[in-house]
Amino acid sequence: MVLEINTTLQPFRLTPEFVHRVWGFHDLRPWYDHSDANDPIGPIGEAWLTGDNCTAACGALQGHTLAEICAMHPSIILGERARGNDSPLLIKMLFAREKLSVQVHPDDAMAQKYGQPRGKTECWYALAAKPEAKVACGLRPGATKEKIEAGIHDGTLEEWLNILPIAAGDMVYVDAGTVHAIWPGSILLETQQNCDITYRMFDYGRPRELHVEKSLEATHLTTRAGKVAPREESNRTVLLDERYFRIERLKIDGSIDREQLNAMDTEPTLSYLFVASGSGRLTGDGFADVALPERSMTLVPAKAPEFVVHAETPLELIRISARWPDSSAR
Repeated sequence: MVLEINTTLQPFRLTPEFVHRVWGFHDLRPWYDHSDANDPIGPIGEAWLTGDNCTAACGALQGHTLAEICAMHPSIILGERARGNDSPLLIKMLFAREKLSVQVHPDDAMAQKYGQPRGKTECWYALAAKPEAKVACGLRPGATKEKIEAGIHDGTLEEWLNILPIAAGDMVYVDAGTVHAIWPGSILLETQQNCDITYRMFDYGRPRELHVEKSLEATHLTTRAGKVAPREESNRTVLLDERYFRIERLKIDGSIDREQLNAMDTEPTLSYLFVASGSGRLTGDGFADVALPERSMTLVPAKAPEFVVHAETPLELIRISARWPDSSAR
């Protein structure tokens, strides 16, 4: 079904999709009112906030999946410079009760070699962290692929990992090809290219498939991965500005309009608003108000009408905007 709409589309909230992971939690409260009691699929490790199967919770396209919406109205949602008709970013929350596998993701070239549209560069923003929280990001000096393969087989792979302590508010960049792992103790907001290819190197004895050959092929011994220092701007903090996405943090006590919110964009593009704390509403002429409760995700189309975001309580927004490297006009 293709809906007849104008050349703009109002922002709309997305309904999260909760994803089973063996290393996750049985109860996501207080982050989400979601547990085995109301969804007995087993432990939940991820809340996909912009997954292809997430549905619009309000607006003219309510009930349609994000994949359907992007396919129906690609230039309105994504912008004129987008390639393809699918959402370029997958944003999720990660809830790790156990160590995740030691893993690596392919870059664009390798993904396309095996028939996929894109690789997976990602980043992690720590929403909360215990004092002992750590992540593994990249390899220590002296690592070789031969030593990595030996570590996989003899159980000493962790000795070659670069371990980073992580605190609330930290941003960690993980470019494709970086060997990495997430350990318990933090709640992370992950932004990634919309690709779910993961090559597991080591899984701590869990009976899941490993992908040793492809993981070694995907591995870059040296990458730019690591913690990223925030950059303060006049009305926001830039947490990360990279090839595929830019991530900003805005603290709002009053209101902010569309032009102010999009001030750093050089051209209209898809963006998302994640409410890290507080609550608010988004208003505009010709459409119903959009509630912005805590931990909600709202999609702002590249071609959105004028709107204003109002804080009902002090509002901390994480704004994530898509970038289009090396793309030409549609």
